[in-house]
Amino acid sequence: MPVAIITGASKGLGRALAEVLAARGWDMVLDARTAEVLTETAATLAGHGTRVTALPGDVTDPAHRSELVAAAWQLGGVDLLVNNASALGAEPLVRLEGLPLDGLRRALEVNVVAVLGLVQEALPLLRASEAGTVIMVSSDAAAEAYETWGGYGASKAALDQLAAVLGEEEPRLRVWAVDPGDMATDLYAAAVPEDGDPRPEPASVVPAFLRLLGERPASGRYGAPSLLEGR
Repeated sequence: MPVAIITGASKGLGRALAEVLAARGWDMVLDARTAEVLTETAATLAGHGTRVTALPGDVTDPAHRSELVAAAWQLGGVDLLVNNASALGAEPLVRLEGLPLDGLRRALEVNVVAVLGLVQEALPLLRASEAGTVIMVSSDAAAEAYETWGGYGASKAALDQLAAVLGEEEPRLRVWAVDPGDMATDLYAAAVPEDGDPRPEPASVVPAFLRLLGERPASGRYGAPSLLEGR
């Protein structure tokens, strides 16, 4: 069976994608920082009859990244790496004049540096796969200027560039930066707690990711709303 590593998989988009892949027969290695929630997620997914390894930890820890890839190797390799774990840099978000520099460093460390570290660990197994794929979960804040989203957006813009270069350097792989669009997630609630407007559930955008996995278009940046509309 194909094997996926998904970071930030205990809730939100990571969990929604993991649930659908498990139902389709994927084995997987799941990462998140909260052990209790991650364990519950893994138990739910294992109900589909697939093998699920849950490894709580922080993706900025090199030893944890090595553990994730070693666990995937035990399951047979790495066919898909989903870099979904993210940090905002400040909760709630603030204007750049007040953004703590340590918060910006944290966002860059989680959203960019740790991503590259995990890609580097997984590359030998991804290259060995017949359909090696890397998904970077991006944001429209990477391409658009929104007040208070400067630090987070800058980190996601760097992630997009990392994905673009990786796609050039690894032509046998598929490397997609995917903007999922607005979603009702804990991350968004922490970013803008005063915004009570309804937003789509993460599960509603999973079909966009499935379309990419099914059609395997060229490496590049894609928006879930456009994929869902069939463009």
